[in-house]
Amino acid sequence: MNLDFYKTQAQQKQKEHKKFLDGLKKKPPKNLDYLVLEKHEETFSEIDCLSCANCCKTTGPLYTEKDIERISKHLRMKPAEFESKFLRIDEDQDKVLQNLPCFFLNDDNTCSIYDVRPKACREYPHTDRKKIYQINNLTIKNTLICPATYVFVEKMIKATEK
Repeated sequence: MNLDFYKTQAQQKQKEHKKFLDGLKKKPPKNLDYLVLEKHEETFSEIDCLSCANCCKTTGPLYTEKDIERISKHLRMKPAEFESKFLRIDEDQDKVLQNLPCFFLNDDNTCSIYDVRPKACREYPHTDRKKIYQINNLTIKNTLICPATYVFVEKMIKATEK
């Protein structure tokens, strides 16, 4: 996976992608949710997250109280112990990882807590979401981090040109 290539492409197409996504917000096609799901599935049949894991290396998820309870139980730790060992409070008062890359990322790009991973990790990169135009800014940001998000937006542009 050539991350530099995808990041450069995403940077060059930021304005085009933003214009496209803003257009979806102004006038969403009738079949938008169906199209989003179709292009999401198509993208992830072509791109293997395990060949990249850039999200786990460069961005930390937000941890909810439910995430903390579930993961600390899995690790046989008290929630407070889990928090003090792995998390910090950021400028938005959210609980996030103390350090990156993610502590739970294995050398082979698998996740050591995959079955109990945070909700934010389960939902990332949010390309299968209904009413995707509600997260345009996040989608644009994610094209710079996640090659699959870049490919997804490109597929969406092609699909709506027809």
